[in-house]
Amino acid sequence: MLDNLIIRRFLMYIRLEQSLSDNSVAAYQHDIELFRQYLDTVRHPMLMKDIHQEEIESFLAYLYELGFSANSQARIVSGLRKFFKYLILEKIITINPTELITSPNIGRHLPDVLSYEEICSMIDSIDLSQPLGHRNKAMIEVLYGCGLRVSELITLKISNIYKYDEFLRVIGKGNKERLIPISRSILKSIELYVDGERVHQPINAKYSDTLFINRRGNALSRQMIFLIIKDLAEKAGIKKNIGPHTLRHSFATHLLEGGADLRAVQQMLGHASINTTEIYTHISDQYLREVIATYHPRYSQRH
Repeated sequence: MLDNLIIRRFLMYIRLEQSLSDNSVAAYQHDIELFRQYLDTVRHPMLMKDIHQEEIESFLAYLYELGFSANSQARIVSGLRKFFKYLILEKIITINPTELITSPNIGRHLPDVLSYEEICSMIDSIDLSQPLGHRNKAMIEVLYGCGLRVSELITLKISNIYKYDEFLRVIGKGNKERLIPISRSILKSIELYVDGERVHQPINAKYSDTLFINRRGNALSRQMIFLIIKDLAEKAGIKKNIGPHTLRHSFATHLLEGGADLRAVQQMLGHASINTTEIYTHISDQYLREVIATYHPRYSQRH
């Protein structure tokens, strides 16, 4: 059966991981509770490890019979998929029963993006006179300047920074390696952190090669990165709900807006399929419409 403690831990996880609003977290909770009620009343109570694809498909058929719209079904599938991925992450289950479940096709969600000015405001809000100020600045620079996932950021090794060649070697999903160009200005930010702050910290021998560490000399957690970014966004007066992935989205979108090749962006992001990268072109299409509406003489005419 679905354990209350595990559900609460999952809800806390997504609140920190994705900076979700109370309403969004409540929606996830509602959908998981709906699934639990279905198991307890329509099917039969079962352990989480015994939930298979068959149970998910039967639940969706049940929702259809109750008159749930395609949008509602897709939202519930998305929530369950995220929940079971969390259970995999926490090693509570070994097989994700939602992996082969398809959702009604209602279009893809466009990720939130920060403007370049908003990102600069976040960086400017960092007090470099405070302990770990240079660390936080370097983290934001790397997330936005290299498009890293948060999991890649917290495991980034000093030995994988090739400053003379101006590249990072990143270990991404499925232990796949990729090289990402890194600018001299970002390298300078990393150098100021490593030589100015990190060198004076106690460092756990296990993390001696890990670039970004906490005050106790251990690797940073994903939750800590989210909290740091949320705090910087608030200081910069940014009202959007953002997290580390927002900086990755912004990296991709700004490159495409500037005319970068889609396949080059795909390679830098570490996407296995170019279809995943293409979602950013929808944002860029909107930008291009704004450009033509502003600068093309036929569009700019007042009627």
